[in-house]
Amino acid sequence: MVRRLRVVADVDDAVLVALREALDGGDAILPRPSGAEYDDVPNEVESTVALVVQTSGSTGKAKRVTLSTQALLASAAASESALGGHGQWLLALPAHYIAGVNVLVRSITAGTDPVVLGSAHGDPLDFVAAASRLTHPRRFTALVPAQLAKLMDVDEAVGELQRFDRILVGGQSMPKTLLDRALELGLNVTRTYGSSETSGGCVYDGIPIGDTFMRLVEGEIELGGPTLARGYLNDAERTRRTFYEDDAGRWYRTNDSGLITDGVLSVTGRLDDVIVSGGIKVSLTAVERVVRSLPDLHDAVVVRQADDRWGEVPVVFSTTAVSLETLREAVGSQLGVAARPAEVVHVDVIPLLPSGKPDRALLEHR
Repeated sequence: MVRRLRVVADVDDAVLVALREALDGGDAILPRPSGAEYDDVPNEVESTVALVVQTSGSTGKAKRVTLSTQALLASAAASESALGGHGQWLLALPAHYIAGVNVLVRSITAGTDPVVLGSAHGDPLDFVAAASRLTHPRRFTALVPAQLAKLMDVDEAVGELQRFDRILVGGQSMPKTLLDRALELGLNVTRTYGSSETSGGCVYDGIPIGDTFMRLVEGEIELGGPTLARGYLNDAERTRRTFYEDDAGRWYRTNDSGLITDGVLSVTGRLDDVIVSGGIKVSLTAVERVVRSLPDLHDAVVVRQADDRWGEVPVVFSTTAVSLETLREAVGSQLGVAARPAEVVHVDVIPLLPSGKPDRALLEHR
């Protein structure tokens, strides 16, 4: 059994309308950015697929994830339960990524109309104007850390943020300094963890929501439950490597490392972000965490760079002027000599993907 697959441009409310039809048994959809062209899209998919999401490719490897109606609805139900009921959502993320799709699915199941922020990374005053159009007594939104940081720099935006019953923040790790600042401002922030392969965030503040379950296998985080994707479109080999079943159920290998303490998950980094510098393994996530803990460096990004002497070394990109010596001392004192950055590059802005994540592939190949 198959169903038609339709590519839908992320413009106006086109994705919302098409998604509502897909969840009701209509054509499966693949949302795309307005103006973009997706190649090699099949006309049909298996009948269990309602949505195909193309990932951001933040590491340069975009994938097309296939999701069923059941997975999307299970995700919405789990989120609603975790948030204490339904409400109205402000869509501040692109609707062609899973975090934006989730806002739309939650709105559909709640029977409320989402308010759409025209520019996902625009002026904070645009956010203020959009938030003022919310009419439901319970208000929710989902942001990435870079958006939240930008909004918290504008008093009018802070005032609107304080009125939200919950602000979900995900897509990438949230620096502790940014979280502390948000809490000091009285914002109801919840850190989410998940991916397109899990229908979006399925772990809130380290705790699985709904029927999600998690475990560590040799240090790698694995997730299970009803929100898991079917697999990858026309890529059976990648699907086989990433998803598998055992006596405990079906699992998604996240490629993230982590710790579970008293049932609470802490994500410590990507398994593929480890470089070998001078024969010593160095986690770029750990280096970035130390760098972002320094004043005004919450948006800094650390990437790998080839080095004739050491093999690979960390390089820091920052919009704030900071000396290399300061960074090397801070990182070296916590992580050791091999982890010290070899260079700091000052830029006007950190390049972002439409999802709001840093474009690490672009920075690596600058």
